[in-house]
Amino acid sequence: MPGKAAAAEVPLDDIDRRIIAELTRDGRMSVTQVAENVHISRAHAYSRIARLTGDGVLTRFTALVDPIKAGLKSSAYVTLKLKQDSWRELRDQLGAIPEVHHIALVGGDFDVILLVRAVDNIDLRRVIFDQLQTMPGVLDTQTFLVFEDVDTR
Repeated sequence: MPGKAAAAEVPLDDIDRRIIAELTRDGRMSVTQVAENVHISRAHAYSRIARLTGDGVLTRFTALVDPIKAGLKSSAYVTLKLKQDSWRELRDQLGAIPEVHHIALVGGDFDVILLVRAVDNIDLRRVIFDQLQTMPGVLDTQTFLVFEDVDTR
């Protein structure tokens, strides 16, 4: 999550990992179904899920969207080189752009990588040229078009 400091690691056992795997595969799975799949009682599954949520291991439950079927026919990874010390200021601005679906601060030849999804190439161009490249603190961008997505989750 943008803006959130790294928290202490939470110790997880095999049951926790199996619950996480089940909910990662299907976030709408009922507690009863999780319990059956993990071979524990419903009450035990409920308390484990509550603890994992309370400890911040499970941060939210969400749907995976097929971008093409949702009308987002143009996707790209966009890298940004930033002016030193501009990350904290830019992080929230980047997160406010609806077409930006993922933000990562990274090490290497660039500072940030974004997953940008747009309705078409004209819209993608608008996001990159009119929004990203004009942000104070952005020194350079590089765009890598996505030809095919494979979600491994």
